[in-house]
Amino acid sequence: MYERFYGLRERPFDLTPNPRFLFLTRQHQEALTHLQCGISQRKGITMVLGPAGTGKTTLIRAALANYAGTNARCVYLNNPTLTRDEFVQMLASGFELSDEASRSKAALLLELETKLRERQASGVVTALIVDEAQALSDQLLEEVRLLVNFETDTDKLLPVVLVGQGELATRLSDPACSALKQRIALRCELMPLTATETAQYVAARVRIAGGVPAQLFTREAIDLVYERSAGIPRAISVICDNALVTGFAVEQRPVNQKLILEVCRDFDFGDGSAPAALARAAAARESHGAEPHANGNGAPELAGVAPAVSEGAASERQLFGVFDRSLRSWFSRSS
Repeated sequence: MYERFYGLRERPFDLTPNPRFLFLTRQHQEALTHLQCGISQRKGITMVLGPAGTGKTTLIRAALANYAGTNARCVYLNNPTLTRDEFVQMLASGFELSDEASRSKAALLLELETKLRERQASGVVTALIVDEAQALSDQLLEEVRLLVNFETDTDKLLPVVLVGQGELATRLSDPACSALKQRIALRCELMPLTATETAQYVAARVRIAGGVPAQLFTREAIDLVYERSAGIPRAISVICDNALVTGFAVEQRPVNQKLILEVCRDFDFGDGSAPAALARAAAARESHGAEPHANGNGAPELAGVAPAVSEGAASERQLFGVFDRSLRSWFSRSS
């Protein structure tokens, strides 16, 4: 719709979990490594946590892409609000078991263990990945625990990846879930982007889509995108995409702060201040030098990012000033 107007090959802010647009901050790179390690090294349970919209599903797609074209078999369950019988049916279908296995839990377990042992002996990777795992019922959490018990003397036969929001960790802290929690071999957590990472996220996606960041957004516009999105990648994409649509409609290029404000009012994105807890977390990560990694598709690594944002820096300009010079330098180099 607006691609030609902004000199783009494609839309940079679609909400689909396209691994090509994956922007790897240090924490996202760590989470991706955990996912790949948990699957390939047959760990018991790998758990990835993060607020809604922080890129967990995109990371899953990137991890699965690592096994594309191989004889690996990773069953991906993205809607775990199932009954126990439905869960059995999903496993039987995903692991290509018999019709009897889809109707009988006993048959499922017998067939699944046999198949897992055959695949393990042939060096084939098999895994179960559950997205939105905080929605698993207590019954299904117990079923997951029992599946992890498939093992040889040296290997887990079915590594499991649980990906979900913070409520999952809260549930696993319940004494009733202690047996499941003890089987977690790897754990990592995604947090909202910092101010610098927000600017880099926008610039990276624009460049991957074939555009020049400085021709699409002003620095002040990006300041406001961070403020209103609180660093949540999905919210950043929603704001930026709709701002580009609005800018195209009124023939405004680049998108300025006024257009961002208009979009944020339409979508009810905040009152002008990021949540205090997220702001403190972002400031702390800035002060520890959190930096993104290039993803092989043009994602930038900005040089000269100013360190040290005080946790007590309360004003908007203090919070956003950390990346003013870096962002201006990046935009000018991209022009």
